[in-house]
Amino acid sequence: MPPVARRSDRYPAHRAFYAQAQKTPGFRPVILGFIIIETLYEMGQRLFGYGVGALAHDSAEDILTGRSALGLTISLASFVILTAATAFVLRAVHGRRLASLIAPDKAGRARALAQFASALPYILLLFLAVELMPPWWDASEIAAIRPPLLWMLWLIPGMAALLIQISAEELFYRGYLQQQIAAHIRGNLGWLVLPNIAFALAHWQVGGPALANTQYMIWAFTFGLAASDLTARAGTLGPALALHFANNAYAFLFYGEQGGPDSGLALLLFSPSGIAHPFEDTGSTEVLFSPALLSELGLTLLMWIAARIAIRR
Repeated sequence: MPPVARRSDRYPAHRAFYAQAQKTPGFRPVILGFIIIETLYEMGQRLFGYGVGALAHDSAEDILTGRSALGLTISLASFVILTAATAFVLRAVHGRRLASLIAPDKAGRARALAQFASALPYILLLFLAVELMPPWWDASEIAAIRPPLLWMLWLIPGMAALLIQISAEELFYRGYLQQQIAAHIRGNLGWLVLPNIAFALAHWQVGGPALANTQYMIWAFTFGLAASDLTARAGTLGPALALHFANNAYAFLFYGEQGGPDSGLALLLFSPSGIAHPFEDTGSTEVLFSPALLSELGLTLLMWIAARIAIRR
């Protein structure tokens, strides 16, 4: 009789993706690596904040909150600190190169680029379809429109900074953590759940409303599951990078709250009362799985399906 297929066989490409992680024996180096990366990143961000305050005192708040185009671009680009910390630990603790988190070899990295290029248009077309479907937002709620020429001039540096930000998170969560956990914990739940619990916790905003933070973490965990599944199916980070880039481009480049955080690159600026806040605590009667959260989770599901269709795995 032929051997019974194991449950993990639904992800045949995943085994090659995490194969190099198996060269590091035991789970302790993973825990050590996680702690070192988080510590280095926290220290780096603190130094970044101090540096911005010292060198650009008058505009420090705009930079750190992303309320200006330059500020948000610099803030997003600061995620290079996370990439550098991940690269350092990968080399020092595991004896590997950063590129191995994208795919195991040169051919795999070429495939990752092709998968990124295949998945991105599908997801962007999905966002366009969502925008064209009712209910439509009220144009009277627009408080300001950034000059189109100025907005387009910031598109290239803005998208470059977005690539730095999303690649840093994907290399760490769906690259480093997913590979190392998959290599040392049998079954699929470990690499699906554990990295994305860490990803969700990273989205907790200190000082924010508890309900809004919980909703944001639920969304982040679900988004992370979609990215992890795509990574395992593709055997590279390509589709997850496309998913993350499309999501964040939609969030940062088109809509923002006038004078609000992370609004520096947005084309359309709404008044605080005119823009929807999916993860905002609007009162004590607000339910955890609100219509806004369910809508965001549904959109994440559709993005995952669009990427699945693109890579056909």
